Amino acid sequence: MNRFFVTVFYSGLSPKAPGTVGTIVSIPLGLVLLYYLGVQTFALLIFALFLAGMRETDRYQAATGREDPKEVVIDELVGMWVVLAMLPDFLSWWQVLIGFGLFRLFDITKPSLIGRLDRRYKNGFGVMLDDLLAGFLAGVCTLAIFWLMGLGGALL
Repeated sequence: MNRFFVTVFYSGLSPKAPGTVGTIVSIPLGLVLLYYLGVQTFALLIFALFLAGMRETDRYQAATGREDPKEVVIDELVGMWVVLAMLPDFLSWWQVLIGFGLFRLFDITKPSLIGRLDRRYKNGFGVMLDDLLAGFLAGVCTLAIFWLMGLGGALL
Protein backbone atom coordinates (compact mmCIF):
# COMPACT_ATOMS: atom_id res chain seq x y z
CA MET A 1 0.00 0.00 0.00
CA ASN A 2 2.94 2.32 0.73
CA ARG A 3 4.28 1.97 -2.83
CA PHE A 4 0.80 2.58 -4.29
CA PHE A 5 0.54 5.81 -2.27
CA VAL A 6 4.02 7.28 -2.82
CA THR A 7 3.96 6.46 -6.55
CA VAL A 8 0.45 7.97 -6.91
CA PHE A 9 -1.39 4.92 -8.24
CA TYR A 10 1.93 3.58 -9.68
CA SER A 11 2.23 6.53 -12.09
CA GLY A 12 5.74 7.16 -10.74
CA LEU A 13 6.81 3.81 -12.18
CA SER A 14 6.70 5.32 -15.68
CA PRO A 15 10.04 4.57 -17.38
CA LYS A 16 10.18 8.09 -18.81
CA ALA A 17 9.59 11.33 -16.90
CA PRO A 18 7.97 9.81 -13.79
CA GLY A 19 7.65 13.22 -12.12
CA THR A 20 5.80 14.67 -15.09
CA VAL A 21 3.58 11.60 -15.40
CA GLY A 22 2.79 11.75 -11.67
CA THR A 23 1.95 15.43 -11.98
CA ILE A 24 -0.35 14.81 -14.95
CA VAL A 25 -2.14 12.03 -13.07
CA SER A 26 -2.64 14.34 -10.09
CA ILE A 27 -4.41 17.07 -12.09
CA PRO A 28 -7.82 15.47 -12.83
CA LEU A 29 -8.10 14.08 -9.30
CA GLY A 30 -7.15 17.46 -7.85
CA LEU A 31 -9.63 19.32 -10.05
CA VAL A 32 -12.51 17.04 -9.04
CA LEU A 33 -11.67 17.31 -5.34
CA LEU A 34 -11.20 21.07 -5.54
CA TYR A 35 -14.54 21.46 -7.29
CA TYR A 36 -16.46 19.42 -4.71
CA LEU A 37 -14.54 20.30 -1.54
CA GLY A 38 -13.87 24.00 -2.09
CA VAL A 39 -10.52 25.67 -1.68
CA GLN A 40 -10.40 25.70 2.15
CA THR A 41 -11.05 21.98 2.57
CA PHE A 42 -8.79 21.23 -0.40
CA ALA A 43 -6.00 23.17 1.34
CA LEU A 44 -6.48 21.06 4.47
CA LEU A 45 -6.27 17.94 2.32
CA ILE A 46 -3.00 19.21 0.81
CA PHE A 47 -1.61 19.72 4.32
CA ALA A 48 -2.68 16.23 5.39
CA LEU A 49 -1.12 14.70 2.27
CA PHE A 50 2.07 16.66 2.90
CA LEU A 51 2.34 15.11 6.37
CA ALA A 52 1.39 11.62 5.17
CA GLY A 53 3.78 12.00 2.24
CA MET A 54 6.67 12.80 4.60
CA ARG A 55 5.99 9.72 6.70
CA GLU A 56 5.39 7.34 3.80
CA THR A 57 8.38 8.63 1.82
CA ASP A 58 10.60 8.01 4.85
CA ARG A 59 9.19 4.48 5.07
CA TYR A 60 9.70 3.88 1.34
CA GLN A 61 13.27 5.21 1.42
CA ALA A 62 14.06 2.97 4.40
CA ALA A 63 12.59 -0.06 2.62
CA THR A 64 14.45 0.59 -0.64
CA GLY A 65 17.65 2.01 0.83
CA ARG A 66 17.58 4.91 -1.67
CA GLU A 67 17.35 8.67 -1.16
CA ASP A 68 14.64 10.55 -3.08
CA PRO A 69 13.74 7.70 -5.48
CA LYS A 70 12.44 8.97 -8.82
CA GLU A 71 9.31 6.82 -8.59
CA VAL A 72 8.14 8.69 -5.49
CA VAL A 73 5.76 11.29 -6.94
CA ILE A 74 3.44 12.05 -4.02
CA ASP A 75 5.48 15.24 -3.70
CA GLU A 76 4.53 16.21 -7.26
CA LEU A 77 0.87 15.65 -6.44
CA VAL A 78 1.09 17.94 -3.42
CA GLY A 79 3.00 20.61 -5.35
CA MET A 80 0.59 20.59 -8.28
CA TRP A 81 -2.40 20.70 -5.95
CA VAL A 82 -0.95 23.86 -4.36
CA VAL A 83 -0.92 25.40 -7.84
CA LEU A 84 -4.52 24.32 -8.50
CA ALA A 85 -5.66 25.81 -5.20
CA MET A 86 -4.11 29.17 -6.14
CA LEU A 87 -5.50 29.46 -9.68
CA PRO A 88 -7.98 32.27 -10.32
CA ASP A 89 -10.19 29.87 -12.32
CA PHE A 90 -9.16 26.25 -11.83
CA LEU A 91 -11.72 25.13 -14.44
CA SER A 92 -9.88 27.05 -17.18
CA TRP A 93 -7.75 24.53 -19.08
CA TRP A 94 -5.16 27.11 -20.10
CA GLN A 95 -4.73 28.35 -16.52
CA VAL A 96 -4.16 24.76 -15.45
CA LEU A 97 -1.73 24.28 -18.35
CA ILE A 98 0.28 27.40 -17.44
CA GLY A 99 0.32 26.39 -13.78
CA PHE A 100 1.44 22.88 -14.74
CA GLY A 101 4.23 24.21 -16.96
CA LEU A 102 5.53 26.58 -14.31
CA PHE A 103 5.35 23.91 -11.61
CA ARG A 104 7.33 21.44 -13.70
CA LEU A 105 9.86 24.17 -14.57
CA PHE A 106 10.43 25.04 -10.92
CA ASP A 107 10.36 21.42 -9.79
CA ILE A 108 12.98 20.40 -12.34
CA THR A 109 15.28 23.45 -12.13
CA LYS A 110 14.85 23.95 -8.36
CA PRO A 111 15.75 27.65 -8.27
CA SER A 112 17.22 29.39 -5.24
CA LEU A 113 15.87 28.22 -1.87
CA ILE A 114 14.13 25.21 -3.45
CA GLY A 115 17.44 23.81 -4.66
CA ARG A 116 19.20 24.46 -1.37
CA LEU A 117 16.49 22.65 0.57
CA ASP A 118 16.52 19.77 -1.92
CA ARG A 119 20.28 19.32 -1.48
CA ARG A 120 20.18 19.67 2.31
CA TYR A 121 17.24 17.47 3.30
CA LYS A 122 17.08 14.01 1.73
CA ASN A 123 14.41 12.63 4.05
CA GLY A 124 10.64 12.68 3.55
CA PHE A 125 10.45 16.26 4.79
CA GLY A 126 12.92 17.46 2.15
CA VAL A 127 11.35 15.43 -0.63
CA MET A 128 7.94 16.94 0.11
CA LEU A 129 9.08 20.48 0.97
CA ASP A 130 10.88 21.32 -2.27
CA ASP A 131 7.79 20.43 -4.33
CA LEU A 132 5.50 22.30 -1.95
CA LEU A 133 7.66 25.40 -2.46
CA ALA A 134 7.87 24.84 -6.23
CA GLY A 135 4.07 24.64 -6.28
CA PHE A 136 3.74 27.83 -4.26
CA LEU A 137 6.20 29.67 -6.53
CA ALA A 138 4.39 28.39 -9.64
CA GLY A 139 1.08 29.51 -8.15
CA VAL A 140 2.40 33.00 -7.40
CA CYS A 141 3.87 33.31 -10.90
CA THR A 142 0.62 32.10 -12.46
CA LEU A 143 -1.32 34.66 -10.45
CA ALA A 144 1.13 37.36 -11.56
CA ILE A 145 0.65 36.40 -15.20
CA PHE A 146 -3.12 36.67 -14.94
CA TRP A 147 -2.88 39.94 -13.00
CA LEU A 148 -0.67 41.39 -15.76
CA MET A 149 -3.06 40.10 -18.39
CA GLY A 150 -5.91 41.91 -16.65
CA LEU A 151 -3.98 45.18 -16.62
CA GLY A 152 -2.26 45.13 -19.97
CA GLY A 153 -4.38 42.95 -22.20
CA ALA A 154 -3.68 39.40 -23.26
CA LEU A 155 0.00 38.50 -23.02
CA LEU A 156 -0.50 34.96 -24.22
